[in-house]
Amino acid sequence: MKIALLGYGKMGKTIEEIALNRGHEIVLKLEEDIDTFEIEKMEIDVAIDFSVPKAAYKNITTCFKNKIPVVCGTTGWLDDYEKAVDLCKKEDSAFIYASNFSVGVNLFFELNKTLAKMMNGMDDYTVEIEEIHHTQKQDAPSGTAISLAQQIIAENDKKNNWQLDHAEEDEIPVKAGRIDDVPGTHTVSYKSKIDSIEIMHTAHSRQGFALGAVIAAEWIKDKKGIFTMKDVLASQLKNL
Repeated sequence: MKIALLGYGKMGKTIEEIALNRGHEIVLKLEEDIDTFEIEKMEIDVAIDFSVPKAAYKNITTCFKNKIPVVCGTTGWLDDYEKAVDLCKKEDSAFIYASNFSVGVNLFFELNKTLAKMMNGMDDYTVEIEEIHHTQKQDAPSGTAISLAQQIIAENDKKNNWQLDHAEEDEIPVKAGRIDDVPGTHTVSYKSKIDSIEIMHTAHSRQGFALGAVIAAEWIKDKKGIFTMKDVLASQLKNL
């Protein structure tokens, strides 16, 4: 499979290593701060975008216009997500966006939704989310933390939004910490006066994120439509 890497920072380099080990070819590599590129004459099976928020929308839509499926893990650009989806459908291309491609995190998402259903109506408990990432991460909170909050809101009758740090009674507080060389840690906590319930996912390296992105690229090749990681991991998640 011929892959274009849109964003060639630490994640891009890890994706490259895994893709090459799985027998794929990298035909284009762009640095993170480049927001335009020429692909009209290139043979590309799938593009994987881990660029920066200001570059992501143009990268993605340029691919769609050239019938190239896109796997995107860049966060912080989602105000333009629906426009990207509309263009993907118009151009009959294919798209997977995920705030996190790690197989473990996607299992964590399913656990989060199940716990949120169980805790709905437990008024003695308050809920909060905390995420910690490396200092180079440009957006806060992380896309994964936002996804966790949105999942809880969907199952909670009394929460309708999230806020960074300080939140009102009907909002979920999300705390974001930045520490050198932390790939990503996410904790969802429910606390009452008498006890606490926590679920946590800790990434030990970028390998899990990168492997999931390559698996998604392998899966989406030659497909048309809008998909999620739940589609990619359907066999693993079929009982959840």
